[in-house]
Amino acid sequence: MGRHALPGTPSVPLVLRKSSRARRISLRISQLDGRVTLTYPQFVAETEALNFAQQKEAWIRQHLEERPTPAEVRFGQTIPVEGAPRRIVPVSGRRVLLRPDEVAVPEGAEARRLARFFKELARDRFTSACDDYSAMLGRSYSTLTLRDTRSRWGSCSSAGGLMFSWRLILAPPEVLHYVAAHEVAHLAEMNHSPAFWENVEQLFGPYKNPRRWLRDNGAELHRYRFERRAA
Repeated sequence: MGRHALPGTPSVPLVLRKSSRARRISLRISQLDGRVTLTYPQFVAETEALNFAQQKEAWIRQHLEERPTPAEVRFGQTIPVEGAPRRIVPVSGRRVLLRPDEVAVPEGAEARRLARFFKELARDRFTSACDDYSAMLGRSYSTLTLRDTRSRWGSCSSAGGLMFSWRLILAPPEVLHYVAAHEVAHLAEMNHSPAFWENVEQLFGPYKNPRRWLRDNGAELHRYRFERRAA
């Protein structure tokens, strides 16, 4: 993996990845941190890949400018929880409390406490949804893990392991449930064939609206910073 940059003001760092699986040159911009990754096949020279990135410079800069402004999680800020905006407020005691229009967090390392609470809440919601959907499908999953993923909301391995982004707890519940149904459907169809989408619709119902919501609003879920960054 190499590091280069597009010249200009400001310069744009590039992460180069030569992949034996790639069949063409591709660019990906992380919604989490704005990292630009340039992936290219083994048979393509590095200079050719860099020329491709230079040709796409306007597209890269436009997408970087359109990224939501990062927001550090702190008291007084509003953050969505299961799609509902809630103000972060301090509370005595040791537990995070979820209220209709607030999320109350004990003082001291409040951002880390809140992230831990969101992960626990997401695990509860995903476990319930995946248990229901896998029972409907008649296929069991092996594991369920949560991560703060950069490029995907969920995945299903060939061994039946399900993985989800815990940030989906910030989205409306139907979006989280759609992603759960999508990955559970892969237990039967490890592809995106018509048969796969039929399974998704049988499990979840009409899925176009939550799918569109993710496409249009998913980047917003990555704008919240739960860890302080070094200056």
